[in-house]
Amino acid sequence: MSWAGPEDIYLSTSLASYLDSEADFVLCTNLYGLTIIVVVEKLLVLLRDGRKLMGILRSFDQFANAVLEGACERVIVGDLYCDIPLGLYVIRGENVVLIGELDLEREELPEHMTRVSTAEIKRAQKAEREASDLKGTMRKRMEFLDFE
Repeated sequence: MSWAGPEDIYLSTSLASYLDSEADFVLCTNLYGLTIIVVVEKLLVLLRDGRKLMGILRSFDQFANAVLEGACERVIVGDLYCDIPLGLYVIRGENVVLIGELDLEREELPEHMTRVSTAEIKRAQKAEREASDLKGTMRKRMEFLDFE
């Protein structure tokens, strides 16, 4: 494998603009002439279904497909949170809503947040879901009053 500098490789404009930022990256060319971009950044990825994934970005392409190493899903319910480890995670670009860099020198969460186990966060999610379902049924029962 030979290492190539940015002047040796032509990149798409969106990829080039990302790499022009202060990201730590290495461009290398393998024996077959394919360019591999190795990025060292901790990212937060928000998906369409509302899940929040965090991990180290290892690769991506122009369609926002990404590979996260050491990924975990952060679940937040009220003041409770849990990081569920996922390992190496491949994300399809059509499911990505937002990708943001995490500042490693800053605290990730406010001080009032409490870390709990996976079982506890699942119970809290279930309770929150049941409460929102009950609220929805109460609203349906009161529709005849026509509050506006």
